[in-house]
Amino acid sequence: MQTMIEITSPLFLRPEELESPIDWRRAFGNDNPLALEIGCGIGDFIAKTASDKPGVNFIAIDYYNKGCDKTCRRLEKLGLTNVRVLRVEAREFIATHIPRGSLSAVYINCPDPWPKKRHRKRRLVSSGFLEFLSPYLASGADFHFATDFEDYGLDVAEFMPAIAGFTNLLKPDLYRHELEGYHRSKYMLKFMAEGKQIHFVHYRKL
Repeated sequence: MQTMIEITSPLFLRPEELESPIDWRRAFGNDNPLALEIGCGIGDFIAKTASDKPGVNFIAIDYYNKGCDKTCRRLEKLGLTNVRVLRVEAREFIATHIPRGSLSAVYINCPDPWPKKRHRKRRLVSSGFLEFLSPYLASGADFHFATDFEDYGLDVAEFMPAIAGFTNLLKPDLYRHELEGYHRSKYMLKFMAEGKQIHFVHYRKL
């Protein structure tokens, strides 16, 4: 059984203590654009990205308590104040705490690939998930997906063109193995060191 770490960082928010939906302008103290990372892991990707984009407010969520704690520690060490971290499940959190049309970007990096065929319906990123997510994205919002699992990458790359209201920013490619300016997480670098290729998918909400 996982030992729950008490996270005391001021960057960590407890959803049960928050209003629904949250007034993110008040949570961050400004009205900067809002972006979401689903599955922040240990926070290396969000720390680099938030550092590059100080004018964007980032919400970093993960279901693992230990990862949330490491993310908060990393952000505090770097003095980053434009990120808030929550331990939540993605769909419920978005439906409950994200105002519609408010997200300027969503990042999903190396989610659980559920490799066995009988388990693939458990994958987070599906056509149904994109249709669920779409109303929460602002016009012009970016959707980034990256995976080291080839079957998952090809699946997302193939269904995305059929999702209404999005345009592919990697045309004529459906995906790429390199994406300039996009930070690699620790997990991506580990997979790349093993000779695996990352599949990057990048779309924009019309």
